[in-house]
Amino acid sequence: MNNDLNQDPDRVRKRARDHARDRDLVVGLDAGGTRTRAVLASAVDGRVLGQGVAGPGNALTVPVPLLTEHLAEAVAMAVPEPDRARVVAVAGGFAGAAETAPDEPGRLNALAALTAALRRLGIAADSVGVSSDIEAAFASAPGAPADGLALVAGTGAVAMRIIDRRCAVTVGGDGWLLGDDGGGFWIGRSAVRAALRMADGRGSPTTLADAVGRALGVPIEALPYAGDRLVGGVAGLGGPDGLGGEGGAGGAGGRDGVGSLSGAGGWDGLGSPGGAGGRDGLGSPSGAGGRDGLGTPSGAGSRDGVGSPRASGPNHTAGPVSADASASPSASTPVSASGTARERLPAEPEWSPARRAAYRMHLLPAVMAEPPIHLARLAPLVAEAARHQDAVARAILDEAVDHLLEPVRALAPRKGERIVATGGLLGPEGPLTALLSERLKALGLTLDWVADGCGGAVALARLGHGGSPPSSRTS
Repeated sequence: MNNDLNQDPDRVRKRARDHARDRDLVVGLDAGGTRTRAVLASAVDGRVLGQGVAGPGNALTVPVPLLTEHLAEAVAMAVPEPDRARVVAVAGGFAGAAETAPDEPGRLNALAALTAALRRLGIAADSVGVSSDIEAAFASAPGAPADGLALVAGTGAVAMRIIDRRCAVTVGGDGWLLGDDGGGFWIGRSAVRAALRMADGRGSPTTLADAVGRALGVPIEALPYAGDRLVGGVAGLGGPDGLGGEGGAGGAGGRDGVGSLSGAGGWDGLGSPGGAGGRDGLGSPSGAGGRDGLGTPSGAGSRDGVGSPRASGPNHTAGPVSADASASPSASTPVSASGTARERLPAEPEWSPARRAAYRMHLLPAVMAEPPIHLARLAPLVAEAARHQDAVARAILDEAVDHLLEPVRALAPRKGERIVATGGLLGPEGPLTALLSERLKALGLTLDWVADGCGGAVALARLGHGGSPPSSRTS
């Protein structure tokens, strides 16, 4: 008879173990300043079986009780109640968490909140791990690498050397006041500076003056190109007569029908593909190495934000269209690459001293009225202007890439070494991706981009279940 009673007991036990293992589940968490995302996956092959999204998860800025609520909400959404007893390992990548010391505050907060959330849901995993969100993002690269370099370029900028899935060295990430050169804040601030320099005569003409002024609510009559009718707008913003923007950065439409930056489109914190703001809002990386506002394609409706895995590209929502916007352009009107007709802006606008003074009078208070980090919302305007061959905008992006290369060089990369990048500025549609890739190639380096740390967190949870050292293993 061919039944279990006649089989070798060891084979029967092995079969039972294998069957049980096939039913084992793991949970990976990517917790940033804007949202927390949980993924339920098979412990055997990593297949995604469920997902959940909740509020912010920065381990330094979100109070532990609230962090616990957000973690519990995301995990409950991802893991059906009947399956919770099958979860054998959990790993989370948290903005604001690191393992620079056993008592590092962000790590302790994350671990306390995660433990409490799992207990509340009745999940008794054998392994519970906490890492920084950048470590989790690095592990999201193909093959879940253990060693290499990580580069984050979103609202801020930071580079890390990862050894044995741990951050061993950090370069940059010092926040908008002291560093983060080349990140979204730096690019946005450079746009405002270029606009002001054009206004007072120190700088070259640039469409950024018009785009920045519109985004910040400067009256149309004070703008440098106020006398020139725009069809399609400048840098994706609505035209002066309420004409729809050409690819808008957020494009929600501001006063007078002029498209404004709603923070719902563009890159990082400014919105990301699909977007509803960067990973950690508009903050810069925390001192603990968290991504904190280093957006990544993110979004409530999409990533990475940035809901579920990101949308394929930035949110190009056109601004409102006025009644006369349907008039077809004349044959002499140039047509942009996106198919939107627009009139060519003159290199030297007739911008009177009085209008220049009015521009500065309105722009400066508008900038000062917001937290400085909100200048990162202007980064998409620079990318859009550069796509239309604005020399000043192109120079800003070129300099941004130079700044991003500095921390990479400081980590003394070896030829052929892997660099895993994340953050909206370096995504598939990111404005710096091609420029940076070209320069890294000259150094013998290649760039691997990942959307977020969920895949890496799942990989780390699976490693924890299999006995390899996961991030911050606690069991």
